[in-house]
Amino acid sequence: MMSTVGLPPPMRADARRNRELLLAAALAAFTERGADDTSLEEIARRAGVGIGTLYRHFPGRTALLEAVYTDQVAALCQRADELLATESPGAALAAWMRELAEFSATKQNLTSALAADYDKDAPVFSACRDDLLVAAAALLTRAQQAGTVRPDVQPLDLLRLSHGVAAATERATDSAEAERLLSLILNGMFTDPAGGSRTAY
Repeated sequence: MMSTVGLPPPMRADARRNRELLLAAALAAFTERGADDTSLEEIARRAGVGIGTLYRHFPGRTALLEAVYTDQVAALCQRADELLATESPGAALAAWMRELAEFSATKQNLTSALAADYDKDAPVFSACRDDLLVAAAALLTRAQQAGTVRPDVQPLDLLRLSHGVAAATERATDSAEAERLLSLILNGMFTDPAGGSRTAY
């Protein structure tokens, strides 16, 4: 399920590599220090490129923030495809939920920084939400058809629950707290362990 957002225009291999290095450096810096406390010069330095290269790809901070955000959504959609092809229904959904929760923690930081330029109904946010819902629906439907997940769970529930875990553990001192809460959520979503479904995640 190819994401409809975050796709850069065609570019030469070296330019594509620089863009990928910048996105990876920005994501790492934003995750560590927050988007508001990281300079573009620091991101260029981390990526091993000059500041002029950064500005050729991203004309300003907002453009870089949006690119990091949409790139993460595209990666989650691609990951859903990979899990659908390689894992059992329960294991695929549980693995994707864990990655979605990690993204939700980073997403809060990015959306807060983007809020100065975009409102919550901006096209970039709605397009990303739609893509994530498509990925969630594919994984969830497959798990429900296999009898692994309760039939009353809906795709939007997965997004909201992952956001809830991220919000609840934003200032947690124990790094295992998010995993503990997510395990509780998965236990509530998955069907009776008599069929062995809970051991799948």
